[in-house]
Amino acid sequence: MLILIVIIPLGFFTKFYSGPAEDWVSNSLGGLLYEIFWCLVVFFLFLKANIFKIAIWVFIVTCMLEILQLWHPAFLEIVRNNFIGRTILGNSFNWMDFPYYFAGSLAGYLILISIRKINQK
Repeated sequence: MLILIVIIPLGFFTKFYSGPAEDWVSNSLGGLLYEIFWCLVVFFLFLKANIFKIAIWVFIVTCMLEILQLWHPAFLEIVRNNFIGRTILGNSFNWMDFPYYFAGSLAGYLILISIRKINQK
Protein backbone atom coordinates (compact mmCIF):
# COMPACT_ATOMS: atom_id res chain seq x y z
CA MET A 1 0.00 0.00 0.00
CA LEU A 2 2.93 2.33 0.61
CA ILE A 3 3.60 2.41 -3.12
CA LEU A 4 0.15 3.95 -3.68
CA ILE A 5 1.15 6.77 -1.33
CA VAL A 6 3.99 7.49 -3.75
CA ILE A 7 2.20 6.85 -7.08
CA ILE A 8 -0.94 8.94 -6.38
CA PRO A 9 0.78 12.27 -5.64
CA LEU A 10 3.33 11.61 -8.39
CA GLY A 11 0.50 11.03 -10.87
CA PHE A 12 -1.27 14.23 -9.83
CA PHE A 13 2.04 16.08 -9.97
CA THR A 14 2.32 15.21 -13.68
CA LYS A 15 -0.96 17.07 -14.30
CA PHE A 16 0.33 20.27 -12.69
CA TYR A 17 3.97 20.14 -13.76
CA SER A 18 5.27 23.06 -15.79
CA GLY A 19 8.79 23.07 -17.08
CA PRO A 20 10.90 21.21 -19.60
CA ALA A 21 8.93 18.54 -21.49
CA GLU A 22 5.72 19.46 -19.64
CA ASP A 23 3.49 18.05 -22.39
CA TRP A 24 5.31 14.71 -22.23
CA VAL A 25 5.26 14.66 -18.41
CA SER A 26 1.57 15.55 -18.25
CA ASN A 27 0.38 13.16 -20.93
CA SER A 28 2.84 10.34 -21.54
CA LEU A 29 4.48 9.92 -18.15
CA GLY A 30 1.09 10.54 -16.56
CA GLY A 31 -0.38 7.71 -18.67
CA LEU A 32 2.35 5.33 -17.58
CA LEU A 33 1.73 6.15 -13.90
CA TYR A 34 -2.03 5.84 -14.50
CA GLU A 35 -1.54 2.23 -15.59
CA ILE A 36 0.66 1.41 -12.61
CA PHE A 37 -1.91 3.00 -10.29
CA TRP A 38 -4.78 0.88 -11.64
CA CYS A 39 -2.70 -2.31 -11.54
CA LEU A 40 -1.99 -1.61 -7.87
CA VAL A 41 -5.60 -0.75 -7.02
CA VAL A 42 -6.96 -3.92 -8.62
CA PHE A 43 -4.23 -6.00 -6.99
CA PHE A 44 -4.97 -4.62 -3.51
CA LEU A 45 -8.70 -5.19 -4.03
CA PHE A 46 -8.17 -8.78 -5.24
CA LEU A 47 -4.99 -10.00 -3.56
CA LYS A 48 -5.30 -13.55 -4.88
CA ALA A 49 -5.93 -12.52 -8.50
CA ASN A 50 -3.56 -13.52 -11.28
CA ILE A 51 -1.24 -10.54 -11.68
CA PHE A 52 -0.73 -11.14 -15.38
CA LYS A 53 -4.49 -10.94 -15.89
CA ILE A 54 -4.62 -7.75 -13.82
CA ALA A 55 -2.03 -6.08 -16.05
CA ILE A 56 -3.74 -7.28 -19.24
CA TRP A 57 -7.19 -6.12 -18.12
CA VAL A 58 -5.90 -2.75 -16.95
CA PHE A 59 -4.24 -2.30 -20.35
CA ILE A 60 -7.42 -3.32 -22.22
CA VAL A 61 -9.73 -1.11 -20.16
CA THR A 62 -7.49 1.94 -20.38
CA CYS A 63 -7.12 1.45 -24.14
CA MET A 64 -10.91 1.32 -24.35
CA LEU A 65 -11.09 4.55 -22.31
CA GLU A 66 -8.62 6.14 -24.75
CA ILE A 67 -10.82 5.14 -27.69
CA LEU A 68 -13.85 6.43 -25.78
CA GLN A 69 -12.24 9.87 -25.98
CA LEU A 70 -13.28 9.95 -29.64
CA TRP A 71 -16.91 9.97 -28.50
CA HIS A 72 -18.34 13.22 -27.14
CA PRO A 73 -21.93 12.75 -25.96
CA ALA A 74 -23.27 15.35 -23.54
CA PHE A 75 -23.12 13.09 -20.47
CA LEU A 76 -19.43 12.32 -21.01
CA GLU A 77 -18.63 15.97 -21.64
CA ILE A 78 -20.22 16.84 -18.29
CA VAL A 79 -17.95 14.29 -16.58
CA ARG A 80 -14.90 15.51 -18.51
CA ASN A 81 -15.56 19.13 -17.50
CA ASN A 82 -14.02 18.60 -14.07
CA PHE A 83 -10.48 17.66 -13.09
CA ILE A 84 -11.24 14.15 -11.76
CA GLY A 85 -13.37 13.31 -14.82
CA ARG A 86 -10.62 14.46 -17.18
CA THR A 87 -8.03 12.57 -15.15
CA ILE A 88 -9.96 9.30 -15.24
CA LEU A 89 -11.61 9.46 -18.67
CA GLY A 90 -9.25 11.79 -20.50
CA ASN A 91 -10.39 14.43 -22.94
CA SER A 92 -8.49 13.93 -26.18
CA PHE A 93 -7.53 10.85 -28.17
CA ASN A 94 -3.87 10.27 -28.96
CA TRP A 95 -2.44 7.16 -30.62
CA MET A 96 0.87 7.82 -28.88
CA ASP A 97 -0.73 7.07 -25.49
CA PHE A 98 -0.96 3.34 -26.27
CA PRO A 99 2.80 2.59 -25.98
CA TYR A 100 2.83 4.33 -22.59
CA TYR A 101 -0.20 2.33 -21.48
CA PHE A 102 1.64 -0.83 -22.49
CA ALA A 103 4.82 0.26 -20.69
CA GLY A 104 2.80 1.24 -17.61
CA SER A 105 0.97 -2.08 -17.53
CA LEU A 106 4.27 -3.91 -17.93
CA ALA A 107 5.80 -1.84 -15.12
CA GLY A 108 2.70 -2.49 -13.01
CA TYR A 109 3.03 -6.21 -13.67
CA LEU A 110 6.69 -6.20 -12.62
CA ILE A 111 5.86 -4.20 -9.49
CA LEU A 112 3.09 -6.65 -8.61
CA ILE A 113 5.52 -9.58 -9.02
CA SER A 114 7.88 -7.85 -6.59
CA ILE A 115 5.11 -7.14 -4.09
CA ARG A 116 3.91 -10.73 -4.23
CA LYS A 117 7.45 -12.05 -3.70
CA ILE A 118 8.00 -9.73 -0.74
CA ASN A 119 4.68 -10.79 0.79
CA GLN A 120 5.53 -14.49 0.41
CA LYS A 121 8.70 -14.11 2.50
